[in-house]
Amino acid sequence: MRRKPRPPLTNWLARTLTGIPSHHVTLIRPFAEWHVIRDARRRSARGRYSFNAYKGDCGNIRAAIQFLAWLDARRLTLPTLEQGHLDTWSISKPGVRTRSIPFIRWATARRLIADLIIDHPTSQLPGSFQVEDVHQEELRRCLNDASLPLDVRITGALIRLYALPLTRIVELTAGQFHRADDENAYLTINRHPVVLPPKLARLIEDHLHETTTLHRQPQDTERFLLPGQIPGRPRNPVGLGDTMKRHSLPARAARNTAMMEALTDLPPIVISDLVGISPVTAARWARLAGDNWSDYLATRQPAQRR
Repeated sequence: MRRKPRPPLTNWLARTLTGIPSHHVTLIRPFAEWHVIRDARRRSARGRYSFNAYKGDCGNIRAAIQFLAWLDARRLTLPTLEQGHLDTWSISKPGVRTRSIPFIRWATARRLIADLIIDHPTSQLPGSFQVEDVHQEELRRCLNDASLPLDVRITGALIRLYALPLTRIVELTAGQFHRADDENAYLTINRHPVVLPPKLARLIEDHLHETTTLHRQPQDTERFLLPGQIPGRPRNPVGLGDTMKRHSLPARAARNTAMMEALTDLPPIVISDLVGISPVTAARWARLAGDNWSDYLATRQPAQRR
């Protein structure tokens, strides 16, 4: 079954366009409809359109809107834009400069602006890790602490064992979990069946049984491992991240640490395929892992847990 972008970009775009000047709508609408949304539909048809991808597409459109507003404030237009102006934008708006690149390249390809240069910034190394004792203790909590909610225990264990980001965890479906026999259970991650620790497998089975009775599922829709409040929709990763923090189980630092540990045992190309990151990103992680990352961790604050 093909999966449509969730929530629909077209609905979000219609609401967004009502709040911007009409002369901006004439640029944002074709960029969004013919570039962003068209690409989103192609990815959705291939089953590769996640909530994270949706948020990224919204961010690209917002950045384009902010860029046009920035031009207006300086009495500039796309035809009068020069390299110096674009460099000023890049320096003064570091938070959205990368998101504005798709619009600027789109406008350049259509000769709406001159052939200017705006590149992706150099990737930053992750700055949040956990010391090994903290990482292992949190994993033990997830597997053994019955006072924690099941969804928190499952999410925390998947992060610490397999370096999965929250945006991928919420996309997991019940059909990706299966038990081969009394001893072995598997979770298919990015097309690869991964054997689960027995305790985690039992947690998932208990959670699936619990959610079956609590959540009504529309017919012919996927059943998510972590269902959201709306039937047939997954959990919001932002809200899930907040829940993890409330239970003192931070997601980012734990995932960074799990990624580093995985790269000590597996080659980058395997991690890339398993976790679902680009080979370039996996190679960057591998370079960091190869620089004796235990020494790197020693320079970090041991109490940096959130």
